[in-house]
Amino acid sequence: MIKCSTGKRVYLTEALAEDALLDAHGRHQYAGTGPVAFYRCDDCGYYHFTSKGPMNEKLAKLLASGKLKLQQEANHWEKKLKR
Repeated sequence: MIKCSTGKRVYLTEALAEDALLDAHGRHQYAGTGPVAFYRCDDCGYYHFTSKGPMNEKLAKLLASGKLKLQQEANHWEKKLKR
């Protein structure tokens, strides 16, 4: 497992970081906080999430379309029904 001196989770490629970012927002309902993008780390050379800066374009589109909200609701009910 690759580790970074920042202690943040490492994503090996830009595509994996973007997929993980979208997945994180689908699983969690961030109330104005949480990751909005990813960046390439100067320390390890891999990618990490950030809550600063402009929002990732794909994430912004999913939020605007309402599709992310539907995914969050589906995940909420899936968890609830598994109990």
